Amino acid sequence: VQLQASGGGLVQAGGSLRLSCAASGRFLSTYPMGWFRQAPGKEREFVAGISRGGHNTRYEDSVKGRFTISRDNAKNMVYLQMNSLKPEDTAVYYCAAQRGGPTVGTSDARYDYWGQGTQVTVSS
Repeated sequence: VQLQASGGGLVQAGGSLRLSCAASGRFLSTYPMGWFRQAPGKEREFVAGISRGGHNTRYEDSVKGRFTISRDNAKNMVYLQMNSLKPEDTAVYYCAAQRGGPTVGTSDARYDYWGQGTQVTVSS
């Protein structure tokens, strides 16, 4: 499966962005999906994940209540709605497909397919 992330940009603190991840090659419904991010000088970290059918989600503690992950399997799309953005959210954001499941994993080692990343910059 090939993944293409988009929707990043520059936004002021308190603003919102919606990231999109388009999949091709296979039906997206086959995979639990996740969003990860990597800030300069830091390790890549889990942000949010969603089960195959979209009924179960997981979030990293710092984004709970601000970010929402969703998916539209009919369109082969996954989204990350990011509200109340903070400067510490600045990073390159990646979408990823997890082989196996059904539990949504938080370790990037469980994800086999990755998009190219989209830059999110939050100014203070």
